[in-house]
Amino acid sequence: MAYNYPAEKISVYLSDDGGSVLTFYALWEASLFAKHWIPFCKRYNIEPRSPAAYFSESDGHQDLCSPKEWSLIREMYEDMTERIDTAVLSGKISEEVKANHKGFHEWDQENTSKNHQPIVQILIEGKDKNANDDEGNVLPTLVYMAREKRPQHHHNFKAGAMNALIRVSSVISNSPIIMNVDCDMYSNNCDTIRDALCFFLDEEMGHKIGFVQFPQNYNNLTKNNIYGNSHQVTNQVLMGGMDSVGGPMYVGTGCFHRREILCGRRFTEDYKEDWNGGIKDKTQESIVEIEEKAKSLAASTYEHDTQWGDEIGIKYGYPAEDIVTGLGIHCRGWKSVHSNPPRPAFLGVAPTTLAQTLLQHKRWSEGSFSIFLSKYCPFMFGHGKIKLRHQMGYSIYGLWAPNSIPTLYYVIIPSLALLKGISLFPEITSPWMSPFIYVLCVKNMYSLYEALSCGDTLKGWWNEQRMWMVRRITSYLYGLTDTVRKLLGLSKMTFAVTSKVSEESESKRYEQEIMEFGSSAPEYVIIATVALLNLNCLVVGLCQIMTGGWNILLNVFSPQLILCGMLVITNIPFYEAMFVRKDKGRIPFSVTLASIGFAILALLVPIV
Repeated sequence: MAYNYPAEKISVYLSDDGGSVLTFYALWEASLFAKHWIPFCKRYNIEPRSPAAYFSESDGHQDLCSPKEWSLIREMYEDMTERIDTAVLSGKISEEVKANHKGFHEWDQENTSKNHQPIVQILIEGKDKNANDDEGNVLPTLVYMAREKRPQHHHNFKAGAMNALIRVSSVISNSPIIMNVDCDMYSNNCDTIRDALCFFLDEEMGHKIGFVQFPQNYNNLTKNNIYGNSHQVTNQVLMGGMDSVGGPMYVGTGCFHRREILCGRRFTEDYKEDWNGGIKDKTQESIVEIEEKAKSLAASTYEHDTQWGDEIGIKYGYPAEDIVTGLGIHCRGWKSVHSNPPRPAFLGVAPTTLAQTLLQHKRWSEGSFSIFLSKYCPFMFGHGKIKLRHQMGYSIYGLWAPNSIPTLYYVIIPSLALLKGISLFPEITSPWMSPFIYVLCVKNMYSLYEALSCGDTLKGWWNEQRMWMVRRITSYLYGLTDTVRKLLGLSKMTFAVTSKVSEESESKRYEQEIMEFGSSAPEYVIIATVALLNLNCLVVGLCQIMTGGWNILLNVFSPQLILCGMLVITNIPFYEAMFVRKDKGRIPFSVTLASIGFAILALLVPIV
């Protein structure tokens, strides 16, 4: 709401899929605080304009204004958060508070998160003469929406919520540009709207731009990126590189779309945006009448027998609805732009445990692979519509899941072969070994160069190599098997939300860059089994070489020794979690025991 942009042109919508009166109460409290916060932001041009982020930073911001004023606005914010936290702890809203806004009466009946009527409440009507801040300036429109949910109707997860927002906003503001941000992210740059509009308004290329994508950045990453979540190389190299072939994919958050392209419009060279569009005057309809009209668009049966979720809006049927939606937009002739300003446009919360990270990548890989195997496969759906290089750019992510198979081979078979005295590579002195050495050296040198040039540390790059392996033998393997099960009709599509909430002890270990395990998840059994298997193979293999003709055997088995040794070094944190650490985040003994058993079974497998 505090962007450096005319407030009368901004409408903010919050989609609450849980339909919680506590969320509505929090938004109502925020609407009152906004009358003080927004003029404070613009008076002193502060950054960031999320009060939670602003006040969590150092008190050095006091020099922008008088200490008394700074303390006053902070006290108002803390009082607001205390009232919200108190309401959350009690689980209910007092009758005194309910009397302040008609919207609270929507929860008079028995509502649950999965069974409730559509709720649309305009908390601030930006075109109302009385909707002003403390300095008399107009406030942006602020709307709460909870689409209808009924057990007998499929709600289509995030895509369904987005489509309901598109429809509801069409009768309240109908602005030509729509920006969406996930609930775990906040605006970090007050000029982001202006930055995005520069692309849409460009005289030469603006009419071709369908959406402007900003990268996903996080404010809670550790110095050395322990779980490989920084995405710096992806943001600065891969996404930026796709600009040359038609533009980056839509990643589901931090994106500005033209409303018309989300409604299925195809690109034509004579296309011109109606920048004077939108709903300017609602004096003929009362707020109540507008809300009732909007509620009908958020009904659970509205989309039946329509093209919503197919030709119109965000596409349904895929866990990665954002990627397939972006592909559809590109295939209709539109281009996109990747904007990565020096000051990040949005900041969010990265997963702070290994389990959260693996779950997130499992969902991403599963969604992308299911798209690759569907009618929206970039090579088939994009044939003749987008460039081959653009198709290949999309397919990188679509092939994450099947990458688990060759990765599993390389972390298991060469080590087992070393143990059993079977050579899988040419001798180290053979010219046929040159391609293997070349790939190993150049791939890692270039990867290191990219990481360092994008701001990562050397240790951060090494942590990313570890997570590269871990994700492929767990998240991507699960994504592969779940996709195959769905194709065979053995399971249905689900949408697993990645939790970003951690206990205090987990957060402390995260800050210390200590990997978090703590539970008996099957993924940890795979990780520990691979780690133990490689350690055993390396020790036994070295003993066999030392006792059986050092020079000859070393020449034959050097490639496998190097590969096995690198895997053992990479797995050091897992050995510590199994045998050294005593904290709650260590690998449970039951997982270690099961992994020892599986490793022994693997050692007994014959390789011929």
